[in-house]
Amino acid sequence: MLLCIDIGNTNITFGLYEGEHLGHHWRIRTIHEKMPDEYGITMDQLFRHRGCRAEQVTGIAIASVVPPLTPVFVQVCKDYLGRTPLVVDAGVRTGVRIRYENARDVGADRVVDAVAVRAMYGVPACVVDFGTATTFDAVSAEGDYLGGAIAPGIGIASQALFERTAKLPRVELTRPPSVIGTNTTHSIQSGLLYGYVGLVEGMVARFKAVLGPETHVVGTGGLAEIIARETAVIDVVDPWLTLHGLRIVYELNQ
Repeated sequence: MLLCIDIGNTNITFGLYEGEHLGHHWRIRTIHEKMPDEYGITMDQLFRHRGCRAEQVTGIAIASVVPPLTPVFVQVCKDYLGRTPLVVDAGVRTGVRIRYENARDVGADRVVDAVAVRAMYGVPACVVDFGTATTFDAVSAEGDYLGGAIAPGIGIASQALFERTAKLPRVELTRPPSVIGTNTTHSIQSGLLYGYVGLVEGMVARFKAVLGPETHVVGTGGLAEIIARETAVIDVVDPWLTLHGLRIVYELNQ
């Protein structure tokens, strides 16, 4: 089995593949202070809970946007799984040409998402990733990664409202009864949910103006389903897009 690991600023996702099939998958919180043994024990417990064994893992691929945690997980893979992982960086074959001014500035997850969307959904494409940041990535009709846009994520915006105001409470991100809130909680929920829907619709329209009206729009990340329910501009939601891209990249480098 192939183990794919996506290390993000808020969450770390794991997925076990048998061929092209994603079987067991997990999502845990990113904790920068954890030591390799702590993450190793966590991974071991996750495996055991699903009846998996370390020796079943024949390969590992990692995408990380948290540089301090990259060597931590490399050590975890060596110590607990007995494998040296493939870490996606500038020297790894992806099959996607990077048209960014400095290719090293592009997060590994954004490149891997481009690999996955090109292979699975077609191009041109716009990938909207609802993570710690909300990112929009453009893939040309030739399959090149062109660049994109980065906005604060919904979680960051919600947290900022709570921390930087005296009276606004922390709220759950859910659909309010009406777009016009009649209490503070519903007003914040409306602003966050429909505000980000408006952001997505506006940005997708601008991306399509450049890429073409046939552009495929793929949403991913933990909050993609919530936003996609409120707009028709997202064609498909794939919460495990980055893991799928990691699988493809791993196979390209064998």
